[in-house]
Amino acid sequence: QVQLVESGGGLVQPGGSLRLSCAASGRTLDGYAIAWFRQAPGKEREGVSCVRISDNATWYADSVKGRFTVSRDNAKNTVTLQMNSLKPEDTAVYYCATCLCTPVFGPKIKAWDSRGQGTQVTVSS
Repeated sequence: QVQLVESGGGLVQPGGSLRLSCAASGRTLDGYAIAWFRQAPGKEREGVSCVRISDNATWYADSVKGRFTVSRDNAKNTVTLQMNSLKPEDTAVYYCATCLCTPVFGPKIKAWDSRGQGTQVTVSS
């Protein structure tokens, strides 16, 4: 089973940018789809984006469309989430996970899917 580790979180001012990475080990990401989701204190988990490695199909939540970009780096076996124009409401712990990803419905994560430990993103002045 693939293991996932997120990195790149931190504190940024509103309007700033961060680049999150989801590094995979144990297996290549070929044939997988990777989701980014986030959870803020007191809120439900929210799907942010996903990418299907086989054909690079992507999905974005309406709240991040035009600001976030998901991409893969096959050589590094990594999926990145470039986050621009960050807002305070983007503050959350961000996780990556394997998933089923469809461009229309977004990610579906099962109990047996791999997921990372999360990285904190704080957007504040």
